[in-house]
Order: sequence, then structure tokens, then C-alpha cells
Amino acid sequence: MGSLLDYFMGSSAITIFVLLLLSVYFIATFWVFFDRFYILNSRIASEAKSLKSLYTGQSKSVSSNSLIFTYLSRVNIPNKAILEAASSDAIRVSTKGLTWLSIIASTSPFIGLFGTVIGILETFSRLGAQSSASLSVVAPAISEALIATAAGIAVAIFAYTFHLILKRKAYELSSLLASQSEVILSQIEE
Repeated sequence: MGSLLDYFMGSSAITIFVLLLLSVYFIATFWVFFDRFYILNSRIASEAKSLKSLYTGQSKSVSSNSLIFTYLSRVNIPNKAILEAASSDAIRVSTKGLTWLSIIASTSPFIGLFGTVIGILETFSRLGAQSSASLSVVAPAISEALIATAAGIAVAIFAYTFHLILKRKAYELSSLLASQSEVILSQIEE
């Protein structure tokens, strides 16, 4: 704990700001992931159940907890346009936050790199004031500066991984909604 405190005490305001920003990014990444993962999983389960009842002939329409039920209940005869609108709206609402994961994944390495560059500049500035500098003095200072880059890369790895997982879940939901729409439309044509 003491070395962490020493690190922050020896860091500039910019380095501390960079690390705080990356901390906020890290928290936001996990917040968005867990929130959207839970929502997408519950909606996928609901739509899979609804689709199964359509396929097995247990129902002529989607279940009341389906995302497209509200749209279908407002029209007398379901049509392709209303079903596409319902699916599109459901996907849009279910995937809120994915853009933030993408932004975090793409910007956090650069923010970390910026922190490292500032740390290295500060190190060279301090070394310039000394009469002599050896590797034993330069190496620890440079390694401390690289912490920001490591933090940026770590945040980016989580954000990008979570983005891909949620994107796949959104595809599953979209697929289930499209399948239900096709079944409903085929029943009307009969």
C-alpha cells in the first residue's frame, strides 16, 4: 500500500488524471457489460420460449412477454413492416451501451499511452536537473511511467471482449425475433 501511495505522490496531475479516467472507463466497462448481459440473456430466454411455442403449434402468436407482442397487439393483421419495426426497436433498446464499450476499447490504449509519454517527459526533466544519471535511476522511473499504458491496454482488453460477447448476444436476439416474425407471417399466408 505504501508503494502505491508513493507512486501517486510522485506522479504529476496529468498522470493521476489519466489513471483516474482509466479507472472510470474500467468501472463503466463492467457496468455496461453486466447490465446488458443480464438484459440480453433474459430477453433471449423469453424469445426462445415464445418461438418454441410457435414452432410446436402451442400458440398462434408470440407470448405476451415477447418484445414484439406490444406491436402485434396494436394491429389487426400482422405485416412485415410492423414486425421489422418491432424487431429493430427491440434490438436498439437491448444494445444500448455497446457504443460506449467500443469507444472505451479504442480510446483507452491512447489515453494510457498519453499518460506514459507525460511520465517519461517528467522523468527526463528530473534527470536533466541531476548531474549524472545511471540505469538504476532511469529504469524505475520509466517503468513507473509505463503503468499508464498497461492500465490502458487492460481496460481495452475487457471493453473489446465484452463488446464482442454482447454483440453476439444481440445477434442471437435478432435471430429469434426474425424467426418469430417469419413464423407469424407464414401463418397469415396460409
